[in-house]
Amino acid sequence: MTREVDERKKRAALRKLRKAAMLAEKGLGPPLSDWEREFLEEVEDRIEKFGSAFADPMKGAEGEALSSLQQAKLREIDKKARGKPSRGLQTRKPMGMKRKPVPRARDHDVEADEPEIAPEPPAKPKPTLVPASSLSPPEPGKITRLRQTKPRLTVIEGGAKKTEN
Repeated sequence: MTREVDERKKRAALRKLRKAAMLAEKGLGPPLSDWEREFLEEVEDRIEKFGSAFADPMKGAEGEALSSLQQAKLREIDKKARGKPSRGLQTRKPMGMKRKPVPRARDHDVEADEPEIAPEPPAKPKPTLVPASSLSPPEPGKITRLRQTKPRLTVIEGGAKKTEN
């Protein structure tokens, strides 16, 4: 039941697994959990035995030795073994949002003792409800909508034929 996996990709995946395990043994970061150690061992065994650590082609690319989720978990374990902090789940800002540049204060412009006070934006008036009785009625003959036209119907010759019995 072995899949055809490129030998270079197989060796690269094994090298990454073994390097993550070796770095974890050195103790640069927090120790790996039992589940993470088992994950590294089982994935390494599957790659050596079957050439790939996953069987379902929907979980990763055809010629890869690791599925996309296995690659993500391996990256996470590798960062942990190297002692790099985990950023966890983060939300991204929508593409339209931009950060406003922070104005820089120059030494001769602002004294260090006085805090800079930003001017308050002008207050926007709140919308208010108006009773319908106070509104004036529309002028007669004036169209209040953009376009009030009737649809134009056309007859197409050669349509469905009626049969007489």
